[in-house]
Amino acid sequence: MKPGATGLKRIIDATGYSIQGLKAAWINEAAFRQESILLVVMTVISFFMPVTKIERLMMISSLFIVVIAELINSAIEAVVDRIGPERHELSGRAKDIGSAAVFVALVLVAIIWGSILFL
Repeated sequence: MKPGATGLKRIIDATGYSIQGLKAAWINEAAFRQESILLVVMTVISFFMPVTKIERLMMISSLFIVVIAELINSAIEAVVDRIGPERHELSGRAKDIGSAAVFVALVLVAIIWGSILFL
């Protein structure tokens, strides 16, 4: 284990790094901005829908999963792009799998929202 901050200092530092990551994603990733706006808009809309608290929680949680998947996908893409601009099968595979994670999360949103609203 590397030496460094512990306790409350570590938590404060980690929070700062997380905020930096969110800012970087907002500035550099259009998909993150779009999905974040979608999260806010759909969360507000969910409060005007005739659903239970648990259903609303599931609906909103599914939107957060999309944003989480997008953050991970963006991190993968940044690391792969940092390695170099040349094409490599493994780099492409990593990016495709990250993209697939976002796609699966979006399918989950459709399933949850669709099931709650239309079944």
